[in-house]
Amino acid sequence: MSFSPAMAAPRLFRPAARLLSSRLSAPRRPAFPQSACAPFILRSRGYATETGVKEVTVRDALNEALAEELETNPKTFILGEEVAQYNGAYKVTRGLLDRFGPKRVIDTPITEAGFCGLAVGAALAGLHPVCEFMTFNFAMQAIDQIINSAAKTHYMSGGIQPCNVTFRGPNGFAAGVAAQHSQDYSAWYGSIPGLKVVSPWSSEDAKGLLKAAIRDPNPVVVLENELLYGQAFPMSEAAQKDDFVLPIGKAKIERPGKDLTIVSLSRCVGLSLDAAAELKQKYGVDAEVINLRSVKPLDVETIIQSLKKTGRIMCVESGFPMFGVSSEILALAMEYGFDYLTAPAVRVTGAEVPTPYAAGLEQMSFPQVDTILGQATKLLRL
Repeated sequence: MSFSPAMAAPRLFRPAARLLSSRLSAPRRPAFPQSACAPFILRSRGYATETGVKEVTVRDALNEALAEELETNPKTFILGEEVAQYNGAYKVTRGLLDRFGPKRVIDTPITEAGFCGLAVGAALAGLHPVCEFMTFNFAMQAIDQIINSAAKTHYMSGGIQPCNVTFRGPNGFAAGVAAQHSQDYSAWYGSIPGLKVVSPWSSEDAKGLLKAAIRDPNPVVVLENELLYGQAFPMSEAAQKDDFVLPIGKAKIERPGKDLTIVSLSRCVGLSLDAAAELKQKYGVDAEVINLRSVKPLDVETIIQSLKKTGRIMCVESGFPMFGVSSEILALAMEYGFDYLTAPAVRVTGAEVPTPYAAGLEQMSFPQVDTILGQATKLLRL
């Protein structure tokens, strides 16, 4: 789909109702905001073949990405709590201290504001730090450094001063870690100009997106999920190579379909795929499942093209329902795909409640396969 630069201005300054002029009898062609469809600045491999496939855990894929970037780029280093001698709280940095030494893999005190500030300062000095948070809930202690220092400096310097820093760690719900360790920050960081935000699901996502984040001259937030670290996914021969990089801002259609578009991210992609399989088995419904991969920039074109095909859209995320990633996607669907909708758009999100510690209540507070399936059947009137 092609669109002119004039159609690509941010929608805050260009209400869709004023610009999408067409006859009522003909469907409007969607226009996409520039911020959502920004071109990927790196020369990167964006595909994966099916030959030479092997099973790789998300943890090992992240470790491989870090090792490859440390090997090829002397400006890259890692810092964070327990990343060196303990091999990382989740063993993502296992073996890197022995391989690259204490100047490249650095243990820090338990002071997120301090070591995050060090990472941002190093990036402003021309290095490419990877700042690991034991959980993004702890990154709240460093929110000033992430937003006011890292995200805004490039713009405020008139494009002169880049800030190549990568913030990574587990985000969202885990298991039995209660309210203060379970929050999903996708929408928080996605709302900040100057930050790029990615949220991998599979092992290929994890490796390709982390490598892209480290190479990107902008600050990038990599939101992983603790429950995915030990999960193994097929990794293609292409993805096993050290030149495998996925483009930031490009979604992936994990399951093609014609009856319903399901847009999801992180661990909820797997839940959505399971729900889609049940829809097919029980009702003969072909649901298309889109793995966002990138929260910001959003791949609006892939979403709208899918909506154009299916006529129905449902977004699934673990974040809170108010002002979330799903809210933004459905707003964009209304702006750029309203004429394609044959049913109201639907969200499946986490509950509007601090995450309970009790296992039964915890399970009820996040999307499950049955939750997704139930909302899909209502949407499809099955």
